[in-house]
Formats: sequence, C-alpha cells, structure tokens
Amino acid sequence: MKAYVQLTLAQLRLFARNRQVLFWTLFFPVFFMILLGSFLGGDNAITLEGLVVNEDRSAGASELERQLLANPVLLSELADDRDSALQQLQDGDTQYVVVLPAGLGDAIEAGAGEAVVRLYTDDTNRTVSEVVTAAVSAQVDQISKSRTGYEPIVTVEAEGVQALNLRYIDFLVPGIVAMMIMSNNLNGVAGQIASWRERGILRRMQSTPLHAASFIGAQITARLLLNGLQAVIVVLIGQLAFGTQVNGSWLLLLGLIVMGTLAFMSIGFIIAGLAKTPESAGPIAGFVSFPLLFLGGVFFPIANMPDFLQPIVELLPISHLATGMRQVMNVGASLGDIWYDAALLGGWLIAAFVIASFTFKWE
Repeated sequence: MKAYVQLTLAQLRLFARNRQVLFWTLFFPVFFMILLGSFLGGDNAITLEGLVVNEDRSAGASELERQLLANPVLLSELADDRDSALQQLQDGDTQYVVVLPAGLGDAIEAGAGEAVVRLYTDDTNRTVSEVVTAAVSAQVDQISKSRTGYEPIVTVEAEGVQALNLRYIDFLVPGIVAMMIMSNNLNGVAGQIASWRERGILRRMQSTPLHAASFIGAQITARLLLNGLQAVIVVLIGQLAFGTQVNGSWLLLLGLIVMGTLAFMSIGFIIAGLAKTPESAGPIAGFVSFPLLFLGGVFFPIANMPDFLQPIVELLPISHLATGMRQVMNVGASLGDIWYDAALLGGWLIAAFVIASFTFKWE
C-alpha cells in the first residue's frame, strides 16, 4: 500500500513538473472548443435573405410588397430589376428572389385566379428553398383571403411547449471531453510506458519488491485524478464562455469520466505492450485514435453518418462515452437512461484490461 501511494504521488509530481505537456494537454481541447464554439456554437437558425422585385407598382402589388418586406421570417430587400436580382441569386449573394410581375394588381382586383407571383430559389439548398416557398405562399395566401373574404370553418389554436433547445456547443463540449480522455490516456500511456521500457526504468522496477499491481494502480490513480480535474475545467470553461450546463448528476458525469479513463488507459497499455520502441508507439496509437476521433461522434452526430458505418460506430468506446456525457449534461439523464452506454463502456474496459494483462512487458 505504501509503494502504491508513493508511486501515485511520484507520477503526479512528474505530471506537475512537465508543465509543457500539462499545458498543451489542457490547452488544446480548450482551444478547439473555443474555436469551433465561436464559429458554430450559435443557435444554428436558418437565415433567409432575399430580394423583392416589384414590376407592377399597382396598389395591390405594393400592398404585397410591404407585407413581404415586413415579414419577420423573410429578411427581404427591394431590388430594382429582375435581371440583376437573378444574377445575385446565381452568384450566391442572395437566397431567393420574389418577382411581382406587371399586371399583378389587375389580376388581384379581377379575382379570377390568374394572379401569379414568381419565386426563384437556389435548388442546391433544398432546405432553404422549402422554407422560403412555404413562407411566401403563406403571405400570398393572406392576400387572397383578405380579397375574397374567405373565412375558414376550421382554425388552429397554437399552444407553445417548451422544448429542449440544444446548440452545437452543447453537443460539442461533451465530445471535446471524450476526445481529451482518449488522447491523454491512449496516446499518453502508450508513449510513456514504451519510453520507460526502452530506458530500462521498468526493468529496474521489476528487480525491486514492487508488484506490477502497485505500479499499474499508481498509473491509473494518477491519471484518474489528472483527467477528472481537466474534464471539470473544460466543462466549467464551457459554462462560463458559452453557457453550457450540466443538467444531470455531476457524480454520474464523473463516473463516466472514470470509466472512459480506465478503458482508454487499458487500450494504451495494450499498444505499449505491442510497440517495440517509443517511436513506433506514437504511430500505432495514432492509427487507433485518429479513426475513433472522427467516427466516434465527437464533432457531429452518429445519425448523420452513412448507414453502413453506423453498426460499427455503435461499438466504439468513444461514441458511448460521448453519448453518455451528452445525455447527462444536456438532458439530465440518470443511470437508468444511459445503462447501455455505461455497460458497453464497461465491456471495453474489462476486455482491454484482460488483453493488457497478457501483452504488458517489463522489458
């Protein structure tokens, strides 16, 4: 027990003395979070900016023009002519063009169903096209109803329900924490243990009464303390800088951090056992961690990935670590809600620990 405590304190002192590594392992995820959060962390609402061309100038067309310009959904501006407006649409400088053609006012007054409003949208952005079409159609429909005196026999009574309004930064912060846990443990353990083996440090430890369990336990404890502190710092920075929240239990969140740390540390021990030199440990760790980084749902939802990849992605440890933390932070999920993610993460932990016990070598 005394050896375990001394080794744990020694490992923590090594972390504290290597301030450059300590700084960059914390600074990189924080920098990444601030960078992506600043550019993509807003509400991600669709912006509809377009032009209105009034070629008729009649009272009816002018009324429709005023309503289109006053519509809070459509950020419309008045354009001088159709050709220049369409050129802006083709150049990507605007998202839609509404043309009120000559004779529109007379057609509205006649009420013969011949009044046509021309709407031009960008077909390469179907989402914006559909939203604009619906908004313009609703505005034109109001004109038709007011002119014909139409009174609907069925009405819709709207009632607001408060929904879970998540931003990209709310999705990103748990993913950044998962990325940091994977990088610090998988890459860090593999490189450090391989380096110690090459320098003969592990061989000298083996010649002492030190048990392997004490050595590995000290590594685990020191890295758990370090990762827990770093994860809390990242979450707090997310709260202060972007207003993210932990709606669930902090204890459950820390439990996921512990499980993720143990799982990726065990994988790091496997890589350290397979790597013959420190120089080869880095590329092997990168070969494992790089696909996990982009396939594990760190930066974008797993549901957006191709269908054939999703069954594979669903088995990756980082995807369940990130998903579990998102559920706790954003939804306030309990252990009963994330039991599957916790169970699969625990399965990875047990399997990797068993394999690491066979591949670990003192020299």
